[in-house]
Amino acid sequence: MTLNNIKAILEKLILESDSNRIPAELALRPELAGMKIFQKSLVGCADAEDPIFPEMKSDFKAYGDMLRLPCDWLPGAKSVISFFLSYTDEIRVCDRPGSPYPSDEWLHARIEGQSFMLKACDEIIAELEAEGYKAIIPSASPDFTVSKDDARAAAGGPLFAANWSERHAAYAAGLGTFGLAKHLITELGVCGRFGSIITDAPIAPTSRSYSSPYEYCSFCGACALRCPSSAIGKREKNNAPCSDFINRTKELFPPRYGCGKCQIGMPCENGIPAK
Repeated sequence: MTLNNIKAILEKLILESDSNRIPAELALRPELAGMKIFQKSLVGCADAEDPIFPEMKSDFKAYGDMLRLPCDWLPGAKSVISFFLSYTDEIRVCDRPGSPYPSDEWLHARIEGQSFMLKACDEIIAELEAEGYKAIIPSASPDFTVSKDDARAAAGGPLFAANWSERHAAYAAGLGTFGLAKHLITELGVCGRFGSIITDAPIAPTSRSYSSPYEYCSFCGACALRCPSSAIGKREKNNAPCSDFINRTKELFPPRYGCGKCQIGMPCENGIPAK
């Protein structure tokens, strides 16, 4: 298995799978039936024993002390595969208007898009297992947990801490660096979803073209101006009001939720911004 093989699986699914379209029976509006969710993909890989993983684990303020190492998820792990699927222009454009709440298209991208991402993971794992390797999707594992801790946040740590992070796996795999709004800036921008797989298959790691977590961010502040909960400051993000806003969307649009306002219309929407 190589990254080119994985890229081919993703591109085939994006082009041909019905899972990459909004199902008619779930469409929030009739005209949304069949709308495509994702358009492009990026793939990277990190060595499961890369020292960046324990560095993340030890950096309490940025990542939380719950983070598990790849070998904690899969004994004998050799590789961490990460991929990014970018949203179509139809999904992005519809979340631009002035309403503080997410569009129907964006709500579908958040929920049905996540379902497609897990399907893509399953397809990759099937290929790995056919070659005799073991693999696991941490975010879909029964052992995956997320905790909220107000005291931890007050002490400068994250409000929410998980024992695995798709964005941090992507950072380790060379796909991008973080932005002021805590999204990950890739060469395809920030609008999309990440997936990751840990496997005992030996896959050549991707080189990281950056040396610090926020290297691609210009700190222009555009995301702060767009944030409907005023959660983003000049140099940091307060996760509490962001969380409260997302919870509000859960009440308004059950079972869907989301936001995405800090990703649309930004210099980093479609790529790495100029400094």
